[in-house]
Amino acid sequence: MSRRYAVGLSALFCLFLGGMLVLHLGLPDREKSEVENRTLQQVPSFSIGAVLDGSFMEQTEDYIADQFPGRDGWTEGKARAEQLLGKKEFHGVYLCGDRLIAKVEEPDQELLEKDLSYVKALAEKTDIPVYLGLIPSAAEIWKDRLPAGAQSLDQAAFIHSMAQETGLPTVDYLSVLQKHAGEEIFYRTDHHWTSLGAYYGYTAVLKALGMEPLALSSFTPQRVTEDFNGTLYSRSGVHWLTPDAIDLYVKENDFTVSSWRTGKEEAGELYDLEWLESKDKYSLFLGGNQPLCVIKNPQAQGGKILLVRDSYADSLAPFLATAFSEVHLVDLRHYKDSLSDYAKEQGIDAILLSYSVPNFLEDTTRGFLAK
Repeated sequence: MSRRYAVGLSALFCLFLGGMLVLHLGLPDREKSEVENRTLQQVPSFSIGAVLDGSFMEQTEDYIADQFPGRDGWTEGKARAEQLLGKKEFHGVYLCGDRLIAKVEEPDQELLEKDLSYVKALAEKTDIPVYLGLIPSAAEIWKDRLPAGAQSLDQAAFIHSMAQETGLPTVDYLSVLQKHAGEEIFYRTDHHWTSLGAYYGYTAVLKALGMEPLALSSFTPQRVTEDFNGTLYSRSGVHWLTPDAIDLYVKENDFTVSSWRTGKEEAGELYDLEWLESKDKYSLFLGGNQPLCVIKNPQAQGGKILLVRDSYADSLAPFLATAFSEVHLVDLRHYKDSLSDYAKEQGIDAILLSYSVPNFLEDTTRGFLAK
């Protein structure tokens, strides 16, 4: 390489960096990335303490990376380049043809043992039947679609071991999802099950409780969007797949929904369609995360069920509301009161701990089960 050529390349690189710096200084900082669905780092506050403990430099690096001009395009470009080099895993997400599937890591045994003790403590504190339902993710149901050599937890074995460890009656989500593995039961760009997958989950719940579910033909799905790019789209940087569709199966006409999103009871919705205008379209189910939500159906023949749950239950709840007079949904990430006291006060007939396997492994809030 000649000296003139090297100098020219260096000059072009400096001009590029200078142009990016000018753009960075000239453009307003973004508070949130809609593509990545997360809050972006803002200008860090300077203090001697922050400099000494290294947090100021870390936050400054995060700020520069998060606010870099055209970040979303660069993120996709990086993923595209890595794909051309044969890479199949992007930030813990596998690219499997026309869909994305999240890798599930091995459990932290210390955390798992604590969680099991909390689950057992809840069952011992109440006379109400407590069921355990662990939902396998797409990495288990569609493991045959994973790239050759892909590593992911054996969720089937894990689910069976948790049933034995707790000794609780179980909801067999695993078998019903395996039976319908050839159907679109998980989104292609998101980690949740689809409404169809949630329907099959509902049939598993009712079977465990000795009830008869409605046939799939009883529902007429309504498509509300074909432009859903979910959590795996955001996490992976793989932004070139066809977006998902979201279908709604259950009509909400006969239901009363109450939400404690702000700490006090207020009217809720089975489907909050305003979320269709946002990136996080899955939150249209019940309106997203909240400490407590109660759905009442005076026409239902079943009793009252309490779900201690993760976000998979948001799309499961409408189906359950067709069978139970009251469906109580508690999210331990936001609800901190005694569950056993709540269940007794509300006259709950059955308690279901319903979590996807990845969330069961990662959630650190189940200590509240023992209150």
